[in-house]
Amino acid sequence: MSIIYVEAFLRQSAAPRRRVSNIFRRYWVAFRDRRNRRRLQITLWNLSDRELIDIGTTRGEIDYVASNRDADPRGIRSVV
Repeated sequence: MSIIYVEAFLRQSAAPRRRVSNIFRRYWVAFRDRRNRRRLQITLWNLSDRELIDIGTTRGEIDYVASNRDADPRGIRSVV
């Protein structure tokens, strides 16, 4: 077996492994994001109406806020 053959074989077998690892990586990131969104939803649902008003949202906006954390539900950016 020549060195060229072995090197070519290793290059060919590495590509499918990279694809499989990328699939698992994307799955893990999606799973982690979904879990974090769900935790945020549960946390927000456990707040009182007064606490929700204090942070500038309502019960009807909880799902939107959890799914779009970077966006303000009213289209207004808060000044921090």
